[in-house]
Amino acid sequence: MREILQVKTRKKTEFLDITREIRDLLAGEGIKEGVMVLYTRHTTTGLTINENEEGLVADMEHILEKLVPPADYRHDRVDNNADSHLRSLILGQHLVIPFSNNILDLGSWQRIFFVELDGPRTRNIIVKAIRD
Repeated sequence: MREILQVKTRKKTEFLDITREIRDLLAGEGIKEGVMVLYTRHTTTGLTINENEEGLVADMEHILEKLVPPADYRHDRVDNNADSHLRSLILGQHLVIPFSNNILDLGSWQRIFFVELDGPRTRNIIVKAIRD
């Protein structure tokens, strides 16, 4: 199975919980055991797993801005988004999540986030289920 999940972001930096959408894609396939691979082809986005608690999400946005503040980066002479590219280095562009009995093996509080770093935009996430 290979699907493209399209998301629309509303802010420059935004954590979007896409767990439900990924679970729905997996449920529609009927594959019992394997791994889900999520991949974003965008160099100013990321994927991560964490808890979806409002204060924590705000803290995650804040720490990315603190670790990579806007500055006079050389790439900004070409396209004024170097901080977004550099923040994506921290997050990475892919996740691999095991599943059993057609259910993602996530912890109780774990959620899957698509992270926009240069929005608002329309983005695509490649989702692939690989059988065990």
